Amino acid sequence: MRPLGILPIEDSESSQRALINLVEAAVEVHTFFLHLLIILLAARIFAEIAERFQAPRVMGELCAGVVLGPSLLGWIEPTGVIKLLAEIGIILLLFEVGLGTDVKRLVRTGLSSFLVAAGGFVVPFILGFALGYWGFGLSLLVSLFIGGTLTATSIGITVRVLMDLKRHQVREGQIIVGAAVLDDILGVVLLALLYEFSIGGGINVLNASKVLVFLATFFVLAPIAAKLISQLIKHFEQITTIAGLIPTSVVSLVLFFAWLAHEVGAPELLGGFAAGLALSRRFFLPFGVALHNDPTFAERIESQMSPIIFLFTPIFFVMVGLSLNLQEVNWSSPFIWTFSLSLFLVAIVGKLVGALFLNEQWVARIIIGIAMIPRGEVGLIFAELGRVSEILTNEIYAGMVIVIALTTIFPPFAIKWLYGAYGHQLPDHAK
Repeated sequence: MRPLGILPIEDSESSQRALINLVEAAVEVHTFFLHLLIILLAARIFAEIAERFQAPRVMGELCAGVVLGPSLLGWIEPTGVIKLLAEIGIILLLFEVGLGTDVKRLVRTGLSSFLVAAGGFVVPFILGFALGYWGFGLSLLVSLFIGGTLTATSIGITVRVLMDLKRHQVREGQIIVGAAVLDDILGVVLLALLYEFSIGGGINVLNASKVLVFLATFFVLAPIAAKLISQLIKHFEQITTIAGLIPTSVVSLVLFFAWLAHEVGAPELLGGFAAGLALSRRFFLPFGVALHNDPTFAERIESQMSPIIFLFTPIFFVMVGLSLNLQEVNWSSPFIWTFSLSLFLVAIVGKLVGALFLNEQWVARIIIGIAMIPRGEVGLIFAELGRVSEILTNEIYAGMVIVIALTTIFPPFAIKWLYGAYGHQLPDHAK
């Protein structure tokens, strides 16, 4: 037996290399802990500042990444571990979107929500694609990503404003939320198609058809599996004496759905959305009856998952800011200004069109249209997919992030002003 600390001569060089690698790994872990600490604290501080200025917290988290990244301080680079945590954050973010999706609202508001959603989905997509493909001579795939990003709607930001104004239960509030539900579903389907195009290197009709079939199958089977698993979670949650069963089980379910989505050819984040949709206590299909009969259990799922979601999702938005290098953008180039301004105008007009055809008072129509404008986190998901797939150049990506930021910050202030100036013309209760 060889004494400890004594190595033969032929092993000394390889052992030294192993020791060096071990020390470097330890330094990397130490540095990663520091970077993660800075990311979490900066995300929280900037989110608080954004809230103070009545701006969405996601914009504060995005600014935190811009400040920490190569655009300003250059303290942190988007390493593989940070990217992995951001991936978990984006999957949990889509889970939260699915969990908060109320399909009943879409049914309740019927044709009005459909018109707003269809117009707010189709028109921005066509205008965005046309702007990129014919206006700026960009490639077909880049133009599709531009149009896809403009279809996004971040309803969470608007709903928060409506709740503050106590208008989320009135007629226009119901139409807005119902339309956003349909926008979420259409957006996720489009995101899955763009994901297929990005990994396939181009547009393939056969592969796109397969993705749609997989998606349809996935959305049928996922709620059934979620119902069965939720029954198991509920049963064991009643008999276990160890705390933490719900978050452990639900996170495992979300990760399993994310893996399953990838296996059927869809982006992993689709699995998160499907899991949230299936577990939502507002899910109206028969598969959701398990949670319908026990809304208290569903509320426990939401409340116990919230801290985990709030921990991981800011990492994704900071990651978006870290990936954006504003110093590499040629700000003297007319392209970045004309592209951003044109995209901003298309982003606003595209969402207003659907609401203008409603049989509502003009104030309600404008409010509904403006409420659909924020792209927020959903738009950033589209843009980030394009950047990671190396489809979007840094300039195009920067222009899209600027437009997403502007369309996210502007609407809440506009809605508050419209309600303050013309809200007296609207009925106080839902029809």
